[in-house]
Amino acid sequence: MGGHRSHGRAPLFLSLITLHQALLCSAAPHHTGSPPLARDIPDVVTITSTCSEDRTRPKASHDFRFQGHPKPGGAIIYQIGDGQIQAPGPGHAFPPTHFVTTTKQPSIPTSSSSIVARDATTNSTTFVSSTQISHEATGSFSTSVSDVSLTRLTTSAVQSATLPGPTSTSGSINSVLQTSLQPSTPPFPTSIGSSDISIVNPSTLPSPSSTSVVGTLSASDIFRPIGTGAPLVPDAPKDHPCPRIGIQPQSRRLQTNKFYSALFLNEQKSPVFTFPYSVQWAKGEGQLQSWGFVVSHTEPEQWARADGQPGKDAGQWAFFGAPVGVEYIILSASELVVNSANMTPGLTTDTLEWGSVKANLFPPEWMTPVMTLPLLQGSAYITAEYHWGKPLIQSSVGFKNLTFAGALPNNLTHKYVAYLHNNHKWLIYITPLDPSYEVNRFDLDGRGSSINGPSLFNGVIQVAKVPRADGAATLNVRDIASPETDPELIYDQSAGTYPIGVNITGTVDGKTGSYTLSWTKNGTQDQDLLMFALPHHTESMSYPDQNGLTNLQLRTTTKGMATAVKGDSWTMTEKDLPIEMGFSPWTPKVGNVDKYSDPVLEAVERLGADDIREDILGQTNVSSAYYDGKALAKFAAICYALHDVVGNDTLALSGLQPLKQAFGHHLENRQRWPWVYDDSWGGVVSVASYETNNPLEDFGNPYYNDHHFHYGYFVYAAAVIGYLDPEWLANSTNTDWVNMLVRDYAGSDLDDPYFPFSRAFDWYHGHSWAAGLLDSSDGKNQESSSEDTMASYAIKMWGSVTGDQYMEARGNLMLAIQKRSFADYYLYSSDNDVQPPKFIGNKAAGILFENKIDHTTYFGANPEYIQGIHMLPLLPFSTYIRDSKFVCEEWDAYFRDPNVIGAVSGGWRGILMANYAMCNTTTAREAYGFFTSEDFDASYLDGGASKSWYTAFVAALVDGVIV
Repeated sequence: MGGHRSHGRAPLFLSLITLHQALLCSAAPHHTGSPPLARDIPDVVTITSTCSEDRTRPKASHDFRFQGHPKPGGAIIYQIGDGQIQAPGPGHAFPPTHFVTTTKQPSIPTSSSSIVARDATTNSTTFVSSTQISHEATGSFSTSVSDVSLTRLTTSAVQSATLPGPTSTSGSINSVLQTSLQPSTPPFPTSIGSSDISIVNPSTLPSPSSTSVVGTLSASDIFRPIGTGAPLVPDAPKDHPCPRIGIQPQSRRLQTNKFYSALFLNEQKSPVFTFPYSVQWAKGEGQLQSWGFVVSHTEPEQWARADGQPGKDAGQWAFFGAPVGVEYIILSASELVVNSANMTPGLTTDTLEWGSVKANLFPPEWMTPVMTLPLLQGSAYITAEYHWGKPLIQSSVGFKNLTFAGALPNNLTHKYVAYLHNNHKWLIYITPLDPSYEVNRFDLDGRGSSINGPSLFNGVIQVAKVPRADGAATLNVRDIASPETDPELIYDQSAGTYPIGVNITGTVDGKTGSYTLSWTKNGTQDQDLLMFALPHHTESMSYPDQNGLTNLQLRTTTKGMATAVKGDSWTMTEKDLPIEMGFSPWTPKVGNVDKYSDPVLEAVERLGADDIREDILGQTNVSSAYYDGKALAKFAAICYALHDVVGNDTLALSGLQPLKQAFGHHLENRQRWPWVYDDSWGGVVSVASYETNNPLEDFGNPYYNDHHFHYGYFVYAAAVIGYLDPEWLANSTNTDWVNMLVRDYAGSDLDDPYFPFSRAFDWYHGHSWAAGLLDSSDGKNQESSSEDTMASYAIKMWGSVTGDQYMEARGNLMLAIQKRSFADYYLYSSDNDVQPPKFIGNKAAGILFENKIDHTTYFGANPEYIQGIHMLPLLPFSTYIRDSKFVCEEWDAYFRDPNVIGAVSGGWRGILMANYAMCNTTTAREAYGFFTSEDFDASYLDGGASKSWYTAFVAALVDGVIV
């Protein structure tokens, strides 16, 4: 079908070839080497032409391809790079100025044309046999625009609203925690039970053949693939209950926990937070009933705040967040309207990667989009690629005036300055791809609600917000190398260039690790990208990337000040990786603590003998991947403490046998809710929601909530088992099964055929997002920072035990990044200068969303819940992440009063006391006495904790010496 249509248009194509060649040859020299292969595009005619002619004027390079119009008729589609550009609709002809009929003999012969057709309904490619299939066309042309500066413009270049228009700054704020789409179950059961245990003869069992302590570590590529084998669980019984709305065919596995999932969840109306901006599909709603993309940025005085409550919050604020739905700027097109058949515009997504996505808006009945937004975190501009449409830039706040500022120095981009009725200043950059574009074609309507562009526009429109002048006092950028101090000038120098994708690489050498974010850019290629960095980026940015730091900053809601950085890549370096950290209790002063006084060893042995007699099989099979994993990790830590801390191999290996049996119960998929492989989204999930139709079963695991929490516990337990039993580790079924879990939540291979790359960990934000396929108007969120760290620690230790140095290195670097990012965004010492001063008194975030921070939990608002969820589990990494200064401040803020800590019941009491030990040696001794007391109440232990491990853990904080 595609081939037939292509043959029918051959005469038109041939005439366009001549015109296209003339345009190319009259513009700029063209590289004559081997061009890249063409990408499959519906009904594409690929034309490759080459020419050479020296020109001195500025130029922009673009890849051109012609494509059939999305509706029946004789119109044409240009394909530029990876974006589609639509020509006039049916019944419209190209204006005479679009092409000039000239003949110019190229100095190098042109290649033959090729036609590549694809049936969009089948996603298959058909090659037309009568033409030669060649490579993708690339050519260069220049657009001549006015280079008149603003100071030389006449007053006619300034347009002002003259009629009453919109001035709305209203939005919505979710000040009440939404629990309807989030699990609200406490993080642990309290029943422990007991059972008999068979004592084994350790001489008949294998002993550890390797040490759990690493002396050195080197990995030149920390993202080596873990494996590509099929998942070792059955396929899901049916399609996943969460539909994949508007997602176009993908070559890679879909992401479930990334910043852009609002584009394909629920009604597709929730914001996407790119930092510092947010983007949201208006979907025909709001004051203007627009169908475009809303671009927002809010200032702190616009945020909602709730005063702290005595007894719950130690900070002055309990909550703060930005309003959503305020239509500051709307990037739209006049074609995006409901048609006479009552058909509405549509939103699709394609090229869904770990750090980028393309969002497309389609007018009714069009087969290709009229506009495409490449969305990436840190974008300095929100960029829209227009495809032969009529741009419509709207604002419900209202435009007070619009000033045409002429051409930028690159002579490719036009600049407009817009003031809104709230006096916020926005810049609008127009980069046309049509050589005949006439300057100053954007007009402000009299009401100030919209700016209307020319018909048949193809090119790029970018918007950016200028910081307020009073924001200068908040600047706190170190080592600024950029000489520019005018934020507007900084924007000007990179306008016309924008990112469409991002890549990450990483290396580790000893205790130093680095990771590099590299962007693929479109638009003007001979100028730097401008991207916004978060505080943890600028703190660790390596030289010479620091030279790209500028004075341009915009406030984000939850991550402090974002700083604009010039450059196509950044490298961040961490110099304190915990590579020597093993399974033993660990302190920054001593490292792995492996020597204890006799009283401590006797106590750990006595308590451990009791601990391993608990009902291991019962506690690890309670119809929850989360609870089961916590229990497996708990008994793994007990076995390790008995084996390596105490040296009682008999008790340790006696406990290891039922632990392996319990682990095997899950490996064989015999738990209450078996795991299945979901081919729809690409992951291992509990079958629970398939059977109950409840998305929140098992903390939302079937909807990809909390996978790094759930599976991290399993991976840690497997690492301990593998360390203690080399024969178990040598069984490839065991290692492949555990690797499957790592691939699910922390995959390292972009092209893994079964799992996405880095599902949970966000390499831009420096921590994970727990929320999966559950929509929220405040974006992604995560509650437990400590379980996020546990998931990284598990990767590190599993890599160490299995000899995968790349996985081990990656886990170490993730821990170092989390240490930094948590100190900025999650765990607040008194000197924290990232979060609002009136909030940092709370010491811990509670729940961190992209758009708000709420000092609470989904399961309750007691201080021990809110603070404790950022403590558990207490493992060797805890003292690396939570320094003593912070621990002391947090304790003093909430639990210093004996009456307060005395009123804490259940497993939270044990969590708080084990954490308290990290304050200083005095508190460690106090905690030791608490856990070794003869009248210790076992209910003070949560489902992932034990007396023996806690005793060894707190004793290590006084160097293992207690007499």
